[in-house]
Amino acid sequence: MIGYYIIIGVSMLVSWWVSSRLKSKFAYYSNVHLRNGLSGKEVAEKMLRDNGITDVQVISVPGQLTDHYNPENKTVNLSEAVYMQRNAAAAAVAAHECGHAVQHAKGYSMLQLRSKLVPVVSISSNLMQFVLIAGIMIMAATQTIENPTGNRLVLAVGVIMFAFTTLFAFVTLPVEYDASNRAMKWLKDTGTVTSEEYVGVQDSLKWAARTYVVAAIGSLAQLLYWASLLMGGRRD
Repeated sequence: MIGYYIIIGVSMLVSWWVSSRLKSKFAYYSNVHLRNGLSGKEVAEKMLRDNGITDVQVISVPGQLTDHYNPENKTVNLSEAVYMQRNAAAAAVAAHECGHAVQHAKGYSMLQLRSKLVPVVSISSNLMQFVLIAGIMIMAATQTIENPTGNRLVLAVGVIMFAFTTLFAFVTLPVEYDASNRAMKWLKDTGTVTSEEYVGVQDSLKWAARTYVVAAIGSLAQLLYWASLLMGGRRD
């Protein structure tokens, strides 16, 4: 399984690099203070109001880069720094998460698809590694001269489970990019940020989106590896 470990290693290395760049960008643009003096919370509330959304609450959650939109209880959850700070990075994150709220309110199809995949992916992500390993072991134990590939049923189940997580990763891409586009358009059209501040918003969201791209590509590479084993490929 050397090939698998190489894929994991490369994926982790690229993911670490992108995450480091993202943190660096947010740290840099946290020093670009908004001329209008709005906090992340106030930016979020303003964007929601401007889009006619009155049933979504903006709340603060602990941690760094823990910001997210929860469609179940209709809350925009902003990390403590984003919630309170008044800079380009905070405005970018707050508006992005409100972009998801706008998607929800307008029935954005890709967001609806991602929500439908959540229960399946939740189960698959918790079990697939055990199923894949069991599948490899069963396949090796049942190999005979008459059946050189062995019993591949369990491995096939594991590959299918992995396929759902990979599909989820790729469905997430348009959802995240669309939320960022909605955020940038609103920030620019409403004049909530100046042209100089907008550069920081755009750069911050660009690097945030790249974390999802890396995750999707890494998931696809792993899926192809497991699929090659299922189809009779090498295990080294």
